[in-house]
Amino acid sequence: MFNQRLRNCFGVPYGRNTLNKFKSGMVAVLATTALSLAATTSYAQTAINVGAASNVGGMIVFVAQSKGFFAKHGLDAKVTVRNTGSALTKSLRAGEIDFAPAAFTNLPVALEKGIKLRGVVGYLGGHFNSPTSDTNVGIVARPGTGIKSIKDLKGKTIGVAFGTTGDLYLQELLKKNGMTKSDIKRINVRPPSHVSTLDTGGVDAVVAWEPNVTKALDKVKGSNLVVRGGGYVCFCAGMHGQPDTVYKDRKRTQAFVDAMSEAAHYLRDPKNATEVAIIGSRFVRGMTPDLVARTTKHVIYDARIGGGTADAFRASVKILIAQKKMKKPYDPAKYLDTSFIDSTIKRHPEWFADLK
Repeated sequence: MFNQRLRNCFGVPYGRNTLNKFKSGMVAVLATTALSLAATTSYAQTAINVGAASNVGGMIVFVAQSKGFFAKHGLDAKVTVRNTGSALTKSLRAGEIDFAPAAFTNLPVALEKGIKLRGVVGYLGGHFNSPTSDTNVGIVARPGTGIKSIKDLKGKTIGVAFGTTGDLYLQELLKKNGMTKSDIKRINVRPPSHVSTLDTGGVDAVVAWEPNVTKALDKVKGSNLVVRGGGYVCFCAGMHGQPDTVYKDRKRTQAFVDAMSEAAHYLRDPKNATEVAIIGSRFVRGMTPDLVARTTKHVIYDARIGGGTADAFRASVKILIAQKKMKKPYDPAKYLDTSFIDSTIKRHPEWFADLK
């Protein structure tokens, strides 16, 4: 029966020599196919370790991983989530991750101290168009404190994470409203405790960023939003790597920037809102899809970096110098490398068509 099938399939007389030749040929074909698949797999899975913060600021990274944009651009990505920017920088310097974000409001201090980094793609904020972008940060007050406006903060106990963008935001807000740090009682409250500290009465108000602003308003009954944003600082960040990482394999870096850009475009599209919300709830502890949807609307996700980004960087440096955290200006060109995102924009303008 088997002999007959061979004759029917190949149209040749069946015999031992024919079978041996057939087997040899099949082995050769399978071997060639296996080598071809191995080569393809090797090319398609260039390893990369990407860091992100454990909040909705990391949504571009989370979407790129979950929707397969990293894989589409030839990257076998591992996403590492850390609670703070300093923890991400520590992992970056230790070689545990290849690319990580850091806020413009504290990154320049580290650069002045000698850390070598090259920013290649946007991560968070509207820095491409404006030197300030802070709609995802705000101040929430407990009920019964009498805090209804910025002026009412005077003499109150305010919780804020020292040394963060929220801290810089508070100090600039006070300054532009005729007050200083000495006009309030400022208490160091780390981000994971923002909501609970406000809820238990440990502070009269808390300076937080999303999702904690929305969480506080949900959790603390009778609480009110004193202020959101206002153009005081640039709550912005780019993704960077150490120079050896960025330039040793430029093809990998370009693929990373392409994947981040396409993911940001997907993230901004309203028709993907439900799926994006589900993705966020998987990556950020304590987040439901509904909470993700209500917080991400306050965040700008733009992968572009350029002249506006440099202006935002300079504006942050100016504030840091005024606060005596830096000694002198730092040239943003030493940090920003726009060549990769410029290439992406040129090849895929459709990923940026919805942006101004």
